[in-house]
Amino acid sequence: MEGLVERRILPIAIERCEESPVVLLEGPRTVGKSTLLRTMAERLGGEVLDLDDLAVRAAVARDPAMMIDAPGSVLIDEYQHAPAVLDAIKARLNRSSRPGQFVLTGSARHESLPRAAQALTGRLQRLQVLPLSQAEIERSNGDLLTSLLNEPQAPTVSSASTTTRRDYVERIVRGGFPLALAARTTMARSRWFDEWTRLTLERDVQELSRIRQARTLPVVLDRLAGQTSQIFSGAQLADGLGIDEKTARDYVRLLEAVFLVRLLPPWDRTLTKRTTARPKVNFIDPGVAARLLRLSPDKLARRDPTVLTQFGHLLETFVVSEILAQATWTEQIVSVGHWRTRDGIEVDLVLETDDGRVVAFEIKSASRVGGEDLSGLRKLRDVLGAGFAAGVALYTGTRSYTHEDRIHIMPVDRLWHP
Repeated sequence: MEGLVERRILPIAIERCEESPVVLLEGPRTVGKSTLLRTMAERLGGEVLDLDDLAVRAAVARDPAMMIDAPGSVLIDEYQHAPAVLDAIKARLNRSSRPGQFVLTGSARHESLPRAAQALTGRLQRLQVLPLSQAEIERSNGDLLTSLLNEPQAPTVSSASTTTRRDYVERIVRGGFPLALAARTTMARSRWFDEWTRLTLERDVQELSRIRQARTLPVVLDRLAGQTSQIFSGAQLADGLGIDEKTARDYVRLLEAVFLVRLLPPWDRTLTKRTTARPKVNFIDPGVAARLLRLSPDKLARRDPTVLTQFGHLLETFVVSEILAQATWTEQIVSVGHWRTRDGIEVDLVLETDDGRVVAFEIKSASRVGGEDLSGLRKLRDVLGAGFAAGVALYTGTRSYTHEDRIHIMPVDRLWHP
Protein backbone atom coordinates (compact mmCIF):
# COMPACT_ATOMS: atom_id res chain seq x y z
CA MET A 1 0.00 0.00 0.00
CA GLU A 2 1.24 3.46 -0.83
CA GLY A 3 0.50 6.40 1.43
CA LEU A 4 -1.76 6.60 4.43
CA VAL A 5 -5.39 5.61 4.12
CA GLU A 6 -7.81 8.05 5.72
CA ARG A 7 -10.10 5.95 7.84
CA ARG A 8 -13.82 6.24 7.15
CA ILE A 9 -14.44 6.39 10.88
CA LEU A 10 -12.37 9.60 11.30
CA PRO A 11 -15.20 12.14 10.79
CA ILE A 12 -17.44 10.12 13.10
CA ALA A 13 -14.75 10.14 15.80
CA ILE A 14 -14.30 13.92 15.43
CA GLU A 15 -18.06 14.39 15.66
CA ARG A 16 -18.23 12.29 18.83
CA CYS A 17 -15.58 14.54 20.40
CA GLU A 18 -18.04 17.40 19.99
CA GLU A 19 -20.64 15.44 21.97
CA SER A 20 -18.79 13.55 24.69
CA PRO A 21 -16.02 14.36 27.18
CA VAL A 22 -14.27 11.04 26.42
CA VAL A 23 -14.09 9.08 23.17
CA LEU A 24 -12.58 5.60 23.20
CA LEU A 25 -11.21 4.06 20.02
CA GLU A 26 -10.74 0.33 20.58
CA GLY A 27 -9.60 -2.44 18.30
CA PRO A 28 -6.85 -4.98 17.69
CA ARG A 29 -3.19 -4.09 18.01
CA THR A 30 -1.46 -2.51 14.95
CA VAL A 31 -4.79 -1.89 13.23
CA GLY A 32 -4.02 1.82 12.79
CA LYS A 33 -5.39 3.33 16.01
CA SER A 34 -2.17 5.28 16.71
CA THR A 35 -2.16 6.80 13.23
CA LEU A 36 -5.82 7.72 13.61
CA LEU A 37 -5.08 9.26 17.01
CA ARG A 38 -2.27 11.43 15.61
CA THR A 39 -4.57 12.64 12.85
CA MET A 40 -7.20 13.52 15.44
CA ALA A 41 -4.59 15.34 17.51
CA GLU A 42 -3.81 17.54 14.50
CA ARG A 43 -7.50 18.25 13.92
CA LEU A 44 -8.29 18.87 17.60
CA GLY A 45 -5.07 20.67 18.50
CA GLY A 46 -4.28 18.20 21.26
CA GLU A 47 -1.33 16.37 22.79
CA VAL A 48 -0.67 12.61 22.46
CA LEU A 49 0.57 10.49 25.36
CA ASP A 50 1.91 7.21 23.97
CA LEU A 51 1.73 4.57 26.69
CA ASP A 52 3.60 2.08 24.49
CA ASP A 53 6.59 4.29 25.35
CA LEU A 54 7.87 2.87 28.65
CA ALA A 55 9.12 6.24 29.92
CA VAL A 56 5.76 7.90 29.24
CA ARG A 57 3.96 4.93 30.77
CA ALA A 58 6.04 5.18 33.96
CA ALA A 59 5.41 8.91 34.23
CA VAL A 60 1.66 8.45 33.81
CA ALA A 61 1.57 5.65 36.37
CA ARG A 62 3.57 7.78 38.84
CA ASP A 63 1.49 10.97 38.52
CA PRO A 64 -1.48 10.57 36.16
CA ALA A 65 -3.18 13.81 37.23
CA MET A 66 -0.13 15.88 36.32
CA MET A 67 0.35 14.11 32.99
CA ILE A 68 -3.20 14.84 31.82
CA ASP A 69 -3.16 18.47 33.01
CA ALA A 70 -3.31 20.25 29.65
CA PRO A 71 -5.48 23.09 28.35
CA GLY A 72 -6.61 21.31 25.18
CA SER A 73 -7.60 17.77 24.30
CA VAL A 74 -5.47 14.97 25.75
CA LEU A 75 -5.12 11.90 23.53
CA ILE A 76 -3.85 8.76 25.26
CA ASP A 77 -2.61 5.86 23.15
CA GLU A 78 -3.03 2.33 24.60
CA TYR A 79 -4.47 3.54 27.90
CA GLN A 80 -4.85 -0.02 29.22
CA HIS A 81 -1.11 -0.03 29.99
CA ALA A 82 -1.77 2.44 32.84
CA PRO A 83 -5.42 2.04 33.87
CA ALA A 84 -4.83 4.30 36.91
CA VAL A 85 -5.12 7.18 34.45
CA LEU A 86 -8.86 6.54 34.37
CA ASP A 87 -9.25 7.72 37.97
CA ALA A 88 -7.41 10.94 37.13
CA ILE A 89 -9.67 11.46 34.12
CA LYS A 90 -12.73 10.84 36.27
CA ALA A 91 -11.55 13.41 38.83
CA ARG A 92 -11.06 16.00 36.10
CA LEU A 93 -14.48 15.26 34.62
CA ASN A 94 -16.01 15.79 38.06
CA ARG A 95 -14.85 19.39 37.73
CA SER A 96 -15.85 19.86 34.09
CA SER A 97 -17.74 17.60 31.70
CA ARG A 98 -17.24 19.70 28.57
CA PRO A 99 -16.96 17.63 25.35
CA GLY A 100 -13.69 16.74 23.67
CA GLN A 101 -11.40 16.57 26.68
CA PHE A 102 -9.98 13.07 26.10
CA VAL A 103 -9.53 10.58 23.29
CA LEU A 104 -8.27 7.14 24.31
CA THR A 105 -7.18 4.14 22.28
CA GLY A 106 -7.05 0.59 23.59
CA SER A 107 -6.19 -2.87 22.29
CA ALA A 108 -8.43 -4.57 24.84
CA ARG A 109 -12.17 -4.23 25.22
CA HIS A 110 -13.02 -1.58 27.80
CA GLU A 111 -15.22 -3.82 29.94
CA SER A 112 -12.48 -6.47 30.17
CA LEU A 113 -10.17 -4.24 32.20
CA PRO A 114 -10.56 -4.56 35.99
CA ARG A 115 -11.17 -0.86 36.74
CA ALA A 116 -12.35 0.44 33.39
CA ALA A 117 -15.98 -0.61 33.53
CA GLN A 118 -16.65 1.54 36.59
CA ALA A 119 -14.38 4.56 36.22
CA LEU A 120 -15.99 6.32 33.25
CA THR A 121 -19.51 4.91 33.23
CA GLY A 122 -21.75 7.35 31.38
CA ARG A 123 -18.83 9.59 30.47
CA LEU A 124 -17.46 8.03 27.29
CA GLN A 125 -18.51 6.93 23.82
CA ARG A 126 -16.85 3.86 22.29
CA LEU A 127 -15.97 3.36 18.63
CA GLN A 128 -14.42 0.24 17.11
CA VAL A 129 -11.44 0.61 14.81
CA LEU A 130 -11.35 -2.54 12.69
CA PRO A 131 -8.90 -3.74 10.02
CA LEU A 132 -9.01 -1.77 6.80
CA SER A 133 -12.08 -2.46 4.71
CA GLN A 134 -11.80 -3.11 0.98
CA ALA A 135 -13.40 0.29 0.30
CA GLU A 136 -10.63 1.96 2.33
CA ILE A 137 -7.92 -0.13 0.68
CA GLU A 138 -9.26 0.71 -2.78
CA ARG A 139 -9.93 4.32 -1.75
CA SER A 140 -13.46 3.80 -2.99
CA ASN A 141 -16.63 5.51 -1.80
CA GLY A 142 -18.46 2.18 -1.92
CA ASP A 143 -20.77 1.60 1.03
CA LEU A 144 -23.40 -1.02 0.28
CA LEU A 145 -24.89 -1.02 3.77
CA THR A 146 -25.68 2.68 3.71
CA SER A 147 -27.09 2.34 0.19
CA LEU A 148 -29.43 -0.43 1.33
CA LEU A 149 -30.58 1.61 4.31
CA ASN A 150 -31.16 4.77 2.28
CA GLU A 151 -32.55 3.24 -0.93
CA PRO A 152 -33.59 -0.34 -0.24
CA GLN A 153 -35.78 -0.54 -3.34
CA ALA A 154 -33.12 0.50 -5.84
CA PRO A 155 -29.71 -0.96 -4.92
CA THR A 156 -28.99 -3.14 -7.94
CA VAL A 157 -27.82 -0.64 -10.57
CA SER A 158 -24.25 -1.67 -11.27
CA SER A 159 -21.97 -2.83 -14.05
CA ALA A 160 -21.02 -6.49 -14.22
CA SER A 161 -18.36 -7.58 -11.77
CA THR A 162 -14.92 -8.49 -13.08
CA THR A 163 -13.64 -9.86 -9.77
CA THR A 164 -12.56 -13.48 -10.12
CA ARG A 165 -12.56 -16.25 -7.54
CA ARG A 166 -8.78 -15.92 -7.38
CA ASP A 167 -9.16 -12.19 -6.66
CA TYR A 168 -11.43 -13.00 -3.72
CA VAL A 169 -8.90 -15.57 -2.48
CA GLU A 170 -6.13 -12.96 -2.56
CA ARG A 171 -8.24 -10.42 -0.66
CA ILE A 172 -9.22 -12.96 1.98
CA VAL A 173 -5.67 -14.14 2.62
CA ARG A 174 -4.11 -10.69 2.83
CA GLY A 175 -6.68 -9.39 5.32
CA GLY A 176 -6.91 -5.75 6.36
CA PHE A 177 -4.04 -5.01 8.75
CA PRO A 178 -1.91 -2.19 7.29
CA LEU A 179 1.43 -3.92 7.93
CA ALA A 180 0.22 -7.20 6.44
CA LEU A 181 -0.97 -5.33 3.37
CA ALA A 182 2.44 -3.65 3.08
CA ALA A 183 4.32 -6.99 3.07
CA ARG A 184 6.17 -7.48 -0.21
CA THR A 185 5.81 -11.25 -0.44
CA THR A 186 3.41 -13.96 0.73
CA MET A 187 6.10 -15.35 3.04
CA ALA A 188 6.75 -11.94 4.57
CA ARG A 189 3.04 -11.53 5.22
CA SER A 190 2.85 -15.01 6.78
CA ARG A 191 5.74 -14.16 9.12
CA TRP A 192 3.98 -10.92 10.09
CA PHE A 193 0.75 -12.76 10.92
CA ASP A 194 2.70 -15.30 13.01
CA GLU A 195 4.46 -12.59 15.01
CA TRP A 196 1.28 -10.53 15.43
CA THR A 197 -0.62 -13.53 16.78
CA ARG A 198 2.21 -14.48 19.13
CA LEU A 199 2.48 -10.97 20.56
CA THR A 200 -1.27 -10.65 20.98
CA LEU A 201 -1.44 -13.93 22.90
CA GLU A 202 1.72 -13.44 24.95
CA ARG A 203 1.43 -9.75 25.74
CA ASP A 204 -2.14 -8.51 25.46
CA VAL A 205 -3.89 -11.59 26.85
CA GLN A 206 -1.38 -11.89 29.69
CA GLU A 207 -2.02 -8.26 30.67
CA LEU A 208 -5.71 -9.07 31.08
CA SER A 209 -5.48 -12.39 32.90
CA ARG A 210 -2.88 -14.67 34.42
CA ILE A 211 -4.30 -17.86 33.00
CA ARG A 212 -3.17 -21.21 34.33
CA GLN A 213 -2.62 -22.91 30.99
CA ALA A 214 -1.25 -20.17 28.75
CA ARG A 215 0.35 -22.77 26.47
CA THR A 216 -3.16 -23.97 25.56
CA LEU A 217 -4.24 -20.61 24.10
CA PRO A 218 -2.52 -21.03 20.71
CA VAL A 219 -4.18 -24.45 20.34
CA VAL A 220 -7.56 -22.94 21.23
CA LEU A 221 -7.02 -20.24 18.62
CA ASP A 222 -6.05 -22.80 15.97
CA ARG A 223 -9.22 -24.76 16.67
CA LEU A 224 -11.35 -21.63 16.49
CA ALA A 225 -9.89 -20.89 13.07
CA GLY A 226 -11.34 -24.19 11.95
CA GLN A 227 -14.74 -23.11 13.32
CA THR A 228 -14.83 -19.61 11.80
CA SER A 229 -18.29 -18.66 10.49
CA GLN A 230 -19.79 -21.73 12.15
CA ILE A 231 -21.99 -22.19 15.21
CA PHE A 232 -19.77 -22.05 18.29
CA SER A 233 -19.52 -25.14 20.45
CA GLY A 234 -17.61 -24.86 23.73
CA ALA A 235 -17.80 -28.62 24.22
CA GLN A 236 -16.33 -29.29 20.78
CA LEU A 237 -13.58 -26.76 21.44
CA ALA A 238 -12.65 -28.28 24.82
CA ASP A 239 -12.67 -31.87 23.57
CA GLY A 240 -9.14 -33.25 23.51
CA LEU A 241 -7.51 -30.17 25.05
CA GLY A 242 -7.55 -31.38 28.64
CA ILE A 243 -9.77 -28.48 29.73
CA ASP A 244 -13.43 -28.33 30.64
CA GLU A 245 -16.07 -26.47 28.65
CA LYS A 246 -16.21 -23.53 31.08
CA THR A 247 -12.45 -23.00 30.76
CA ALA A 248 -12.72 -23.18 26.98
CA ARG A 249 -15.41 -20.49 27.03
CA ASP A 250 -13.27 -18.35 29.35
CA TYR A 251 -10.41 -18.59 26.87
CA VAL A 252 -12.68 -17.53 24.03
CA ARG A 253 -13.80 -14.51 26.07
CA LEU A 254 -10.14 -13.54 26.47
CA LEU A 255 -9.59 -13.86 22.72
CA GLU A 256 -12.67 -11.68 22.19
CA ALA A 257 -11.31 -9.15 24.66
CA VAL A 258 -8.16 -8.61 22.56
CA PHE A 259 -10.09 -8.48 19.27
CA LEU A 260 -8.83 -11.74 17.81
CA VAL A 261 -12.29 -13.24 17.42
CA ARG A 262 -15.89 -12.12 17.77
CA LEU A 263 -18.89 -14.18 18.73
CA LEU A 264 -21.76 -13.11 16.50
CA PRO A 265 -24.82 -13.40 18.73
CA PRO A 266 -28.12 -14.96 17.75
CA TRP A 267 -30.52 -12.27 16.59
CA ASP A 268 -34.26 -12.55 17.10
CA ARG A 269 -36.80 -9.78 16.91
CA THR A 270 -39.25 -12.14 15.25
CA LEU A 271 -40.98 -13.16 18.49
CA THR A 272 -40.67 -16.80 17.51
CA LYS A 273 -39.65 -19.48 19.99
CA ARG A 274 -37.90 -21.67 17.49
CA THR A 275 -34.63 -19.80 17.02
CA THR A 276 -31.27 -21.05 18.23
CA ALA A 277 -29.55 -19.33 21.14
CA ARG A 278 -26.00 -20.23 20.08
CA PRO A 279 -23.54 -17.68 18.64
CA LYS A 280 -21.37 -18.03 15.57
CA VAL A 281 -17.63 -17.57 15.83
CA ASN A 282 -15.89 -15.18 13.43
CA PHE A 283 -12.33 -13.96 13.24
CA ILE A 284 -11.90 -10.19 13.23
CA ASP A 285 -9.62 -10.52 10.20
CA PRO A 286 -9.88 -13.31 7.59
CA GLY A 287 -6.16 -13.13 6.88
CA VAL A 288 -5.40 -14.22 10.44
CA ALA A 289 -7.79 -17.17 10.15
CA ALA A 290 -6.32 -18.21 6.79
CA ARG A 291 -2.79 -18.11 8.20
CA LEU A 292 -3.73 -20.16 11.26
CA LEU A 293 -5.22 -22.75 8.89
CA ARG A 294 -2.03 -22.57 6.77
CA LEU A 295 -4.05 -21.71 3.69
CA SER A 296 -1.92 -19.93 1.11
CA PRO A 297 -3.54 -18.30 -1.93
CA ASP A 298 -2.51 -21.24 -4.12
CA LYS A 299 -3.91 -23.81 -1.70
CA LEU A 300 -7.16 -21.89 -1.16
CA ALA A 301 -7.65 -21.62 -4.92
CA ARG A 302 -7.81 -25.41 -5.33
CA ARG A 303 -11.11 -27.08 -6.15
CA ASP A 304 -11.03 -30.17 -3.90
CA PRO A 305 -14.02 -30.59 -1.53
CA THR A 306 -12.17 -29.81 1.72
CA VAL A 307 -10.67 -26.59 0.39
CA LEU A 308 -13.99 -25.54 -1.16
CA THR A 309 -15.59 -25.84 2.30
CA GLN A 310 -12.77 -23.83 3.87
CA PHE A 311 -13.11 -21.19 1.16
CA GLY A 312 -16.82 -20.91 1.92
CA HIS A 313 -16.20 -20.35 5.64
CA LEU A 314 -13.41 -17.84 5.01
CA LEU A 315 -15.47 -15.97 2.41
CA GLU A 316 -18.24 -15.59 4.98
CA THR A 317 -15.70 -14.39 7.56
CA PHE A 318 -14.40 -11.88 5.00
CA VAL A 319 -17.88 -10.59 4.08
CA VAL A 320 -19.05 -10.33 7.69
CA SER A 321 -15.90 -8.34 8.51
CA GLU A 322 -16.56 -5.99 5.59
CA ILE A 323 -20.19 -5.38 6.52
CA LEU A 324 -19.46 -4.86 10.20
CA ALA A 325 -16.76 -2.37 9.26
CA GLN A 326 -19.36 -0.46 7.25
CA ALA A 327 -21.68 -0.62 10.27
CA THR A 328 -19.13 1.39 12.26
CA TRP A 329 -19.58 4.27 9.79
CA THR A 330 -23.31 4.61 10.38
CA GLU A 331 -25.03 5.60 13.57
CA GLN A 332 -28.23 3.83 12.54
CA ILE A 333 -27.16 0.27 13.42
CA VAL A 334 -28.05 -0.85 16.94
CA SER A 335 -27.79 -4.64 16.79
CA VAL A 336 -26.15 -7.32 14.65
CA GLY A 337 -26.30 -11.10 14.72
CA HIS A 338 -27.23 -14.21 12.81
CA TRP A 339 -30.70 -15.75 12.55
CA ARG A 340 -31.17 -19.49 12.67
CA THR A 341 -34.28 -21.50 13.41
CA ARG A 342 -34.21 -24.89 15.08
CA ASP A 343 -35.43 -26.52 11.89
CA GLY A 344 -32.39 -25.29 9.95
CA ILE A 345 -33.55 -22.08 8.26
CA GLU A 346 -30.82 -19.45 8.61
CA VAL A 347 -29.59 -16.02 7.58
CA ASP A 348 -25.87 -15.39 7.89
CA LEU A 349 -25.96 -11.77 9.05
CA VAL A 350 -28.78 -9.53 10.27
CA LEU A 351 -28.45 -5.83 11.08
CA GLU A 352 -31.18 -3.80 12.75
CA THR A 353 -31.47 -0.01 12.91
CA ASP A 354 -32.69 2.05 15.82
CA ASP A 355 -36.07 2.49 14.12
CA GLY A 356 -36.54 -1.27 13.68
CA ARG A 357 -35.60 -1.73 10.01
CA VAL A 358 -33.69 -4.90 9.19
CA VAL A 359 -31.11 -5.53 6.46
CA ALA A 360 -30.07 -9.17 6.06
CA PHE A 361 -27.30 -10.96 4.15
CA GLU A 362 -26.74 -14.47 2.89
CA ILE A 363 -23.19 -15.29 1.74
CA LYS A 364 -22.64 -17.87 -0.99
CA SER A 365 -19.26 -18.99 -2.31
CA ALA A 366 -20.77 -20.25 -5.59
CA SER A 367 -20.95 -18.26 -8.82
CA ARG A 368 -24.68 -18.92 -9.06
CA VAL A 369 -27.55 -18.37 -6.61
CA GLY A 370 -30.70 -20.44 -7.01
CA GLY A 371 -34.12 -19.80 -5.55
CA GLU A 372 -33.55 -22.49 -2.92
CA ASP A 373 -30.61 -20.43 -1.54
CA LEU A 374 -33.00 -17.62 -0.58
CA SER A 375 -35.24 -19.55 1.80
CA GLY A 376 -33.81 -17.87 4.89
CA LEU A 377 -34.20 -14.36 3.50
CA ARG A 378 -37.73 -15.15 2.36
CA LYS A 379 -38.71 -16.50 5.75
CA LEU A 380 -37.28 -13.51 7.57
CA ARG A 381 -39.04 -11.12 5.17
CA ASP A 382 -42.35 -12.88 5.67
CA VAL A 383 -42.03 -12.88 9.46
CA LEU A 384 -40.94 -9.23 9.73
CA GLY A 385 -43.24 -7.77 7.08
CA ALA A 386 -42.66 -4.04 6.58
CA GLY A 387 -39.73 -4.12 9.03
CA PHE A 388 -37.67 -6.07 6.50
CA ALA A 389 -35.94 -3.34 4.46
CA ALA A 390 -33.79 -5.51 2.20
CA GLY A 391 -32.16 -8.89 1.90
CA VAL A 392 -29.06 -9.55 -0.19
CA ALA A 393 -27.47 -12.80 -1.29
CA LEU A 394 -23.80 -12.03 -1.96
CA TYR A 395 -22.07 -14.47 -4.31
CA THR A 396 -18.96 -14.85 -6.47
CA GLY A 397 -20.82 -14.35 -9.75
CA THR A 398 -20.92 -11.25 -11.92
CA ARG A 399 -24.47 -9.86 -12.13
CA SER A 400 -26.53 -7.71 -9.78
CA TYR A 401 -30.29 -8.09 -9.97
CA THR A 402 -33.48 -8.07 -7.92
CA HIS A 403 -34.74 -11.63 -7.58
CA GLU A 404 -38.06 -10.79 -5.97
CA ASP A 405 -39.66 -8.36 -3.53
CA ARG A 406 -36.87 -6.77 -1.43
CA ILE A 407 -34.47 -9.64 -2.11
CA HIS A 408 -31.45 -8.96 -4.30
CA ILE A 409 -28.53 -10.94 -5.73
CA MET A 410 -25.16 -9.16 -5.87
CA PRO A 411 -21.49 -10.00 -6.36
CA VAL A 412 -19.44 -9.79 -3.17
CA ASP A 413 -17.43 -6.90 -4.60
CA ARG A 414 -20.52 -4.67 -4.48
CA LEU A 415 -19.42 -4.15 -0.88
CA TRP A 416 -16.69 -1.82 -2.13
CA HIS A 417 -17.58 -1.05 -5.78
CA PRO A 418 -20.54 1.38 -6.05
